Amino acid sequence: MMARGGPCALSVMSFVLMLWQEASSIEVPLDPKIQQDLKQPPTIVKQSLKDYIVDPRDNIIIECEAKGNPVPMFSWRRNGKFFNVGKDPRVTMRKRSGTLEISFRSGGRPEDYEGEYQCFASNDFGTALTNKILLRVSKSPLWPKEVLEPVVVTEGSPLVLSCNPPPGLPPPLTFWMNSNMMSIAQDRRVSMGLNGDLYFSNVLAKDSQTDYSCNARFLFTHTIQQKNPYTLKVQTKEPYNDTSSVNSTDLYSGRKVTETPPAFLSPTGTDSSMMVLRGEKLQLECIASGVPTPSIKWFKKGGDLNQKVKLENYNKTLQIDSVSEEDAGEYMCMANNQIGSIRHSIYVQVKAAPYWLDKPSNLVLAPNENGRLVCRTNGNPKPDIQWLVNGEPIGSDSSLPNPSREVVGDTIIFRSVQTGSSAVYQCNASNQHGYLLANAFVSILDMAPRMLGPKNQLIKVIENNRTFLDCPFFGSPLPELRWFKNGQGSGLDGGHYRVYINGTLEIKRALAEDQGTYTCVASNILGKEENQVRLEVKEPTRIVRAPEHQSAIRGTMARFDCRVKSDASLPITVTWLKDDKPLSLGWRLKKDEDSLSIPSVNEGDEGVYTCTVKTEIDQDTASARLTVLDRPDPPTDLELSDPAASSIRLTWIPGDDHNSPVTRFVVQFEEDHWERGKWQNLSSYPGDLNSVVLQLSPFINYQFRVLAVNSVGQSRPSRPSQRYQTSPAPPDTIPSDLKGWGTNKNNMEISWEPLLDTERNGPNLKYLVWWRRKDTGEDWSNVTTEKTKHIVQDTETYVPYEIKLQAKNDIGPGPESNIITGYSGEDKPTAPPTDLRVFKPESTKVSIHWTPVDPSTVQGEFKEYRVYYWREASMVKGLHVNKEKKTKGFYSTVAQPTGILTDLHPYSHYRMFMVVANTRYEGPPSNHVEFYTKEGVPDVPTSLKIVQRSTDYIRLEWEKPVEPNGILIGYTLKYQTVNGSQVGRMVIESFLPNVTSYKLRLPDRALRYKFYLAARTQVGAGEVLAVESPHFTNEAYIKDHVDIATQGWFIGLMCAIALIILILLIVCFIKRSRGGKYPVRDKKDLPLEGVDQKGEDGSFDYQNENENENSCSLQSSDEDNKPLQGSQNSLDGGVKESDDSLVDYGEGGDGQFNEDGSFIGQYTVKKDKDETEGNESSEATSPVNAIYSLA
Repeated sequence: MMARGGPCALSVMSFVLMLWQEASSIEVPLDPKIQQDLKQPPTIVKQSLKDYIVDPRDNIIIECEAKGNPVPMFSWRRNGKFFNVGKDPRVTMRKRSGTLEISFRSGGRPEDYEGEYQCFASNDFGTALTNKILLRVSKSPLWPKEVLEPVVVTEGSPLVLSCNPPPGLPPPLTFWMNSNMMSIAQDRRVSMGLNGDLYFSNVLAKDSQTDYSCNARFLFTHTIQQKNPYTLKVQTKEPYNDTSSVNSTDLYSGRKVTETPPAFLSPTGTDSSMMVLRGEKLQLECIASGVPTPSIKWFKKGGDLNQKVKLENYNKTLQIDSVSEEDAGEYMCMANNQIGSIRHSIYVQVKAAPYWLDKPSNLVLAPNENGRLVCRTNGNPKPDIQWLVNGEPIGSDSSLPNPSREVVGDTIIFRSVQTGSSAVYQCNASNQHGYLLANAFVSILDMAPRMLGPKNQLIKVIENNRTFLDCPFFGSPLPELRWFKNGQGSGLDGGHYRVYINGTLEIKRALAEDQGTYTCVASNILGKEENQVRLEVKEPTRIVRAPEHQSAIRGTMARFDCRVKSDASLPITVTWLKDDKPLSLGWRLKKDEDSLSIPSVNEGDEGVYTCTVKTEIDQDTASARLTVLDRPDPPTDLELSDPAASSIRLTWIPGDDHNSPVTRFVVQFEEDHWERGKWQNLSSYPGDLNSVVLQLSPFINYQFRVLAVNSVGQSRPSRPSQRYQTSPAPPDTIPSDLKGWGTNKNNMEISWEPLLDTERNGPNLKYLVWWRRKDTGEDWSNVTTEKTKHIVQDTETYVPYEIKLQAKNDIGPGPESNIITGYSGEDKPTAPPTDLRVFKPESTKVSIHWTPVDPSTVQGEFKEYRVYYWREASMVKGLHVNKEKKTKGFYSTVAQPTGILTDLHPYSHYRMFMVVANTRYEGPPSNHVEFYTKEGVPDVPTSLKIVQRSTDYIRLEWEKPVEPNGILIGYTLKYQTVNGSQVGRMVIESFLPNVTSYKLRLPDRALRYKFYLAARTQVGAGEVLAVESPHFTNEAYIKDHVDIATQGWFIGLMCAIALIILILLIVCFIKRSRGGKYPVRDKKDLPLEGVDQKGEDGSFDYQNENENENSCSLQSSDEDNKPLQGSQNSLDGGVKESDDSLVDYGEGGDGQFNEDGSFIGQYTVKKDKDETEGNESSEATSPVNAIYSLA
């Protein structure tokens, strides 16, 4: 592209750059500290309208608001002269504002203050101006007094009732009403023009009224002025009857009104012209007279009407709300009726008051910078441009000279501006249709760099994202900005980084290594300033397992996953939305870390669920829809139609399928004769049908209902239909399962399945049964019965009969069944099979042969030859066997039948015999046969266990098979190391039959083994039993587990426990023997308790005593809660009395204590001396005392 343009293109680009440099301006930030210190010329921020109409009833307020630093001072000019606000007591100026308020509370006329006002706002740096505000007071004059004569016209003539409202400010709105305050009805024939007049294209007799009144509404004063009403009299050629029937489309039929061609009432003539200003509303009007009423059409010369055009007032008015230059041209309206047509041309000119193309804007420059102000406008005619500075025309004597300023038409160019040349410039563009005034200040600013953002800001960003580090700054002249990372190296710009003119540093793709502290430094000729930004790069927050769309059956649980992966340093918040609204989690809805659970879902739970995961710097969302499935609603509105003899049409309206399409409809019926209230399935139909023809049975009073079925289940039944009774008919069904069979050897029972109630087809159902001997040519015998069987008596044994059956009712017989063959009863077979013998016996099977019986001796239907066999013994010595009989049947009708007995035990002795059997009986037995099976392979060993495991070896033990199936000759043990799916080399060991254990040395205790054991006979090895050793760390085996009783520590422990038990027994015996001399009595009058255990001769019962002593350590005596007895055994076995013991005491003795502290004063029974002596004589030989003496 550069090659094509050459030097010309370069010069154009240089010129554009020059213009950009001239027009560049410092953008002052809105930072409060900057604004506070910034000196600026005034700027007008609020002012009243140029054409300012006020209500005379209110105070007059003329607005003028401005800002600047210092705060501006305000002054006013009225009609081009200074307006001294302070001299007029009615006029006040608001504080810190230039707004004027004129009050009329103390008198005065608002009209005295009409005129042109202009506000000036000034400070040390310049003066700003408002527009020239033309103040006018609103007026709403009364209608002039006038007397209106009645208006008399002939029917069919045109008419215009003029309004001519009084001139108001602003002009009033007009409308027509009658004396009842009802609007005059308007249509194509009667309508109001833009000037307020009421136009009648033609007058009808019904227009005769006395109260046509024009009304003017004044907006500012909210008043309505009414003109004196018109009286309209219409002269007709025949009387008008408003009740007569007329054609609404032909108002003149039958009234002899003369038809006339169209003629324009407004505008007049063939053409006219109109001027309208750009942006204003254009309204063109064409109202025509004629009979019939003409219709109006609009055209534009040279093209179609554009979309801005609106046709109103029954096409009589063309309107464009905001006119532009392209709307100028020739517009034509055409009025036509059935008599003729007429045209009128309107030439529209579009002029324009000045409007902005490029409005001047404020300019802030640093010293020695360049700039320009542009004031570009347009209008028709083209506006004149005048520049002012601080309200005075540039070049006038009162304006300040400025050598750095040059005015070139609509542009002021500034070069190398200097401090102190700040000012406010005004651009005034005007033509004959209006003017524009704009203020733009030029402010010369010098300021050292300032940082506008927060200090030491921390920025967290997501890895791999585009990142911006902001460093807002300001200064004049514009400072130079540079970035540094971690206070090292040269400035950052280029490659991975990009610095924008506003100071922002862009990191195109933030990585973990971009973390750190970034410093931005702004500097100009007045100084420098810096700020720091700390950057942390985080992992993105992502939903790694998002919720998935799912369908859940009503009442089940739905679960949405939302598993999140995020930066560990960022706290996350997981929220759920339902249909874009926050989901309230209560007692039913449960949210955990990774999911949302909705138990027992219902229809209200259906919707779109959104999981939103947020951190302080990013978020992720995922959504899924929950569809709730349910059984369908029952069908409704069952209707029967098209009745026939054996069918009827059933129609229904399907219910809601609850998001699972109906797959089929089930039609059920209920009849009120046989099984009232029982509903039965009639038929089912595809789910896309709702009208079916039902095939019915005769003689049933039907009622129907329908059920809908979908993937969830079956709906509730619909409401029943009305009943439908079918007519009776002969049976059309043959009874099923017809058969004949004897229950005794001389009869035959003929039976069948009865017809269903719905198959009766009529009243009094019966069955006709026929039978005869087969192949004898005899006649049929028959019987009629209501039962479902018939027994034929006195038959021969097992002879064939032909049988047939037919159902009938009162209407007639049904179809006959096919002829079947039945048989009379069976008897016991009379002959046994003969010559039963065995061939080729093997270990588990044997072949048998026999001679069959004569078929006539079977006396019934041959069923089988039945062998009875049993295991008599095993040839293995000492092995007990089960001698239970078993049977096996062989169906064979050949002359030399054979069979094979299987599943026999090897190496065993068997016996057997055979009988012939029919379906009811067995015949006599055949000859008995003995045979022996050969040796086989053994069964699996009974067990294989690892009974010991240590770090050095493994010990295996096993038991022999339950069924050796021969003579055991040994065992084969195979083993190999295992490690997961890897196995080692197989090792094989063989053992004699009397060996049942094996000890394997372990080279490494971490090795695991798998063992395979099989027993062997001469035939071969039997089934293998396998076991695998557990890992050493998980084993419960310990070294020398079996020989623990031989360990020294165990023997010592057991001895210590035995010694402790012996000591406890001795202590118990000693405690038990104390106080034996003094039996305890609860009361004086009671006999002695059995504590003494004495015999009739006064001696102790040693047996009982020993029993008591032996039980002392197991249970506590009742005496443990009583005072201790006051006796003590001596060392030589005798009983010594204590010196302070009360051997003899009376009832009134004082209470004392015995030797061991027991209180015995409550006992009043005196000790008998003989009893004491008896005790002494017996204690010498007591085992208790003997043990005590040993102690």
